Amino acid sequence: MTLGDPLPTTFLPRHVPPGRRTAVLLLTCPDTRGIVAAVAEFLARHGANIVEVDQHTDHHDGVFFQRVEFELAGFDLAPERVLEEFREVSERFSMECELRLPEQVARIGVLASRQPHCLLDLLARWRTGELHADIAFVASNHTDHAEACAFFGVPFHHLPNDLGKDVQEERLHALVDETGVELLVLARYMQVLSADFVARYPHGIINIHHSLLPAFVGAKPYHQAYERGVKVIGATAHYATEELDQGPIIAQDVARVTHRDSVEDLVARGRDLEALVLARAVRLHLAAKVLVYGGRTVVFG
Repeated sequence: MTLGDPLPTTFLPRHVPPGRRTAVLLLTCPDTRGIVAAVAEFLARHGANIVEVDQHTDHHDGVFFQRVEFELAGFDLAPERVLEEFREVSERFSMECELRLPEQVARIGVLASRQPHCLLDLLARWRTGELHADIAFVASNHTDHAEACAFFGVPFHHLPNDLGKDVQEERLHALVDETGVELLVLARYMQVLSADFVARYPHGIINIHHSLLPAFVGAKPYHQAYERGVKVIGATAHYATEELDQGPIIAQDVARVTHRDSVEDLVARGRDLEALVLARAVRLHLAAKVLVYGGRTVVFG
């Protein structure tokens, strides 16, 4: 087998739902007495067995957040009826509610430019079944990754810069609509998406960048960091907003460096961190463990 040959079908990821079918309620509301009891009573009344609960209270703003995962076996409501029946509780506590079904395989689209590390890491994790998702397509403003995508059996779409931003984004919109993609992942996609494009997918685009911002902006940030003798480098994954690189943060990580590290060492460690942090953020999103509140996130463990 050579690069460019598709993987055998025995290597294809098989997203088999686990034996225990569950649903997840994500709740946000003003903090007050009785919320936990009301949610638990509703679920118990309909035969649910709660398997995991995580919650947080923002005492500064007086806001309560909760993630409740429960088994569907024995539960007497169909998933499409849950939020309607739950309205008696949600309206009483002025809740924002969302129901997620972890067994459902999300469809994601990946955007990349020339740098391959984040894209190849996601493709490898997908192939091994680590990402509970289907990668519907990879799109790029360059052709560098076409061969790798063919190897992994993922459709590749070239959207060159000379199309112009408007046409590029129109084609991206069409790809998302045609493939039913629910999440876009910017795997070092070095194009600035327009505010109109981002607004169409609220909390539906995840971006990754080094954590040397805002101190070292522009070209060659690791060279700038080396010249300044930084001692820590890192990576940040966040939801994209119309304000460049300022969206709600999902995941971050850092690595310590010393005077013994060359520029090449910093770049290599930075790439490792970017791939790791991006994959972590995507997994958290897919597992319904992220709640966005204002410009921040609540990330459940």
